[in-house]
Amino acid sequence: MTLHSIIIQKLLTTNAHIGRRVAAHHLKIYTYGMRNQISIIDSDKTLICLRNAASFISHLARDKNARFMFVNTNPLFDEIVEQMTKKMGIYSPRDNIMWRMGGFLTNSHSPKKFRSRNKKVCFGPIQPPDCVVVLDTERKSSVILEADRLQVPIVALVDSNMPWEIYKKIAYPVPANDSVQFVYLFCNIITKTFLLEKKKLKALKGHIRKDERELSTKESSKEILESVQSKNMSNISSLIGEVLVVPYQNLAPASNDIAEIKNLLDKIVVVKFNDTLGTALGFNGPKSLIGIRDGLTSLDLIVNQIQSLNLTYGCHIPLVLMNTIRTHDDSLKALEKYSTSNVDILPLSQGEHPQKKSSSGQSSADELYPSDHAAAFLSLMKSSGTLDVLLSQGKEYVHVVSSDNVAAAVDPRIMSHLSQNNIEYCMEVTPTTSYLSKSKMASQQQGKFELAEIARALPKDSTEKFKFIDTRSLWVNLKAIRRLVDTNALKIENLSISKEVEGDQMVLQETAAGSTIQLFDKAISVNVPQFRVVQLNATSDLLLLQSDLYSTSEGVLVRNTAQANPANPCIELGPEFEKVSDFQCRFKSIPSIVGLDSLKVAGDVWFGADVVLKGRVSIVAKPGVKLEIPDGAVLENKDINDPSDI
Repeated sequence: MTLHSIIIQKLLTTNAHIGRRVAAHHLKIYTYGMRNQISIIDSDKTLICLRNAASFISHLARDKNARFMFVNTNPLFDEIVEQMTKKMGIYSPRDNIMWRMGGFLTNSHSPKKFRSRNKKVCFGPIQPPDCVVVLDTERKSSVILEADRLQVPIVALVDSNMPWEIYKKIAYPVPANDSVQFVYLFCNIITKTFLLEKKKLKALKGHIRKDERELSTKESSKEILESVQSKNMSNISSLIGEVLVVPYQNLAPASNDIAEIKNLLDKIVVVKFNDTLGTALGFNGPKSLIGIRDGLTSLDLIVNQIQSLNLTYGCHIPLVLMNTIRTHDDSLKALEKYSTSNVDILPLSQGEHPQKKSSSGQSSADELYPSDHAAAFLSLMKSSGTLDVLLSQGKEYVHVVSSDNVAAAVDPRIMSHLSQNNIEYCMEVTPTTSYLSKSKMASQQQGKFELAEIARALPKDSTEKFKFIDTRSLWVNLKAIRRLVDTNALKIENLSISKEVEGDQMVLQETAAGSTIQLFDKAISVNVPQFRVVQLNATSDLLLLQSDLYSTSEGVLVRNTAQANPANPCIELGPEFEKVSDFQCRFKSIPSIVGLDSLKVAGDVWFGADVVLKGRVSIVAKPGVKLEIPDGAVLENKDINDPSDI
């Protein structure tokens, strides 16, 4: 039983799916149908809305000054709400009673206007809350009207017969039956979300204090460090050297002789790294098993690509799948359908790489360090007998493909160039957007570039110093590896060029695979087009891949020629689209983005079918506003914040 099934069963035990006898028209999107004249609420939609509400509350909880207000009109829930607010440390008996009086929010600055039967009452809060959570919306509390007037986001339980006038004011509705069991579950989720964010915030403060203490102890040697740092920064280029960058257009076309191409392809073995989980996208499993388009995953694409080459040219290209302990079992199950194919698949379980650390110093459990895959591969060649086996089969080159780049291709044109010129090491790179904007001939320029100008993964805060991005697709000569092993020159512990000097370490780790390229006598980089680099790191990348901008042909991603801009559109999706399940729910069909330059989507936005986006489009829903892009809408160079803007 999957985790999703367990959660749905938990919702069903709370009777969250039982609606009213009447389902309002605007709430039918949340209903599954009718049974015994009772509307049935779709538990999948309830789960999605629960996630959105919890995500919003978690974002607010990260601010230590955030103010929450919980509104309950049902006496059955009083004890639940009291326990929740006490655990969260925001319990206030005064507010629990006073909000029931009209004008609690909107008239907080003029309390003298309000009188009880015998005396003036001062009950207004000093500042309005940042979020109002309503547990029994059916009773139509005036707080909803006041919060809407003050533009305070509302999180509320909604039933199937709620009037439109009340529903449209709720920013994060959670469709469910307000049973005691579900309200308890809902409050428990809020409590745990709030306490988890506070725990993270406390840990971050402790880390900052630790850094401050360490910084104070180093103040005495600050001048020495600065002098060493400046010296090493000036010598980075000499440390990691240069590499010849050859434009893809300058490579000689592959031969038309099928026998010659077969001879070339028979010398290749493909190594696919499969070391990243998809939990950052809300996917429980390897990232390579996320559906890309046409029902295919990135793992399906690489297998189909090799299978097509083997069938077309009668060659034999094996696939070595470099799994980790966490991705091995799921990948084996996914590969069972290829048991009768003509592709020899060898799955290997490698050791875990060091985990990537975030800015807070915490390790991410789902995203491994953007490690030097070439170093990991060379380590495998040295420590196992795989190298001897491949050489005995007549293999000469290994094509190493990272787990992130789903557009990587086994290109006979590149293989032909490497074989004819006896290249030992080749790294596929592509120009950065900033370099392309400065030099229109960047994609056609051939020459030597410093490895410090090639980024392994383009940093967001320093784009000017890099001219190329490493696509993390490599070609390595097996005979050259054998030479390094025989001469004991292949020492994996010396491959890393990172130094312990602050400042240098960041620059060198951002630099591309300079740690391995320096071992080979004849190494080059091939400047491939930008559309050959499509990394799946967020749902915005998934929108690119599933749109009409790309299609698949024999396992290879093909870019739509109607797109004039060589760079892909810049797409930014809000937290409501962060998970794959939420992303799929908010699109009836993926919009057409041929001709799109940039897209920003934030807030409660839902897309209809056959939507067309062109130019620069920004769709940002205001708090409490639900934006539904109608079917067939064409948006070109538009800023949308309200339904009237469509």
